[in-house]
Amino acid sequence: MIDCGASALELGFAFSDPIADGPTIQRAACATLASGFKVSDGFELVRQARALDSDIPIGLLVYYNMVLVRGTESFFREAAEAGADGVLIADLPPEAAEEITPAAAKFGIAPLFIVSPLTTSDRLDLILRSAGGFLYAVSRLGVTGVHEKYDAQLKDLLDRVHRQTDLPVLVGFGVSTPEQARHMIALGADGVITGSKIFDLVDAAPIEDRETSLRNYLRSMSGPASAVRS
Repeated sequence: MIDCGASALELGFAFSDPIADGPTIQRAACATLASGFKVSDGFELVRQARALDSDIPIGLLVYYNMVLVRGTESFFREAAEAGADGVLIADLPPEAAEEITPAAAKFGIAPLFIVSPLTTSDRLDLILRSAGGFLYAVSRLGVTGVHEKYDAQLKDLLDRVHRQTDLPVLVGFGVSTPEQARHMIALGADGVITGSKIFDLVDAAPIEDRETSLRNYLRSMSGPASAVRS
């Protein structure tokens, strides 16, 4: 991903009940957990990625149970020590942000939050009181996956967010082709996030062809996604 032009990395820690994720990532999470994955293994993977590039932003996508069981301060300390820059807790609403913001600030981790076409201006104000790094805008209502259609309110959401904050807005959920990436940039996104398509490519390609398949896809995506309003 780094070699092929990714401007940032996101690592989702496998969780038993990933309510924000669609079937593709759910299957991957189940397989990962069956292999014996622990949160400590996720931090080790972050350390390995950080060793490859000292500057590329690295974000984590987790669920609150992982943080709570480990201890909030311990989780954020380990994330910082591993080299993460931001943490998005998919099932932590902004009303409960104070559960994690002191620890995030203490260890220099940006709290990342999701906005959607249903996010009102008042709720966006609430999110922006705690948000750092960037805002993760969902392209449509639902869960992650490979899709072709987007909510008609997405452009309105992006316009409203840009009026209320200087934080970059990255669009995810269903963005899987260069054409879709260009469309998101044209609507006002500062970048795109793709995940499920990568899992699909890994599943579909024979082991000997997997690296070539991923490199071709990543290069095709990094072109339109990097031609952003920088």
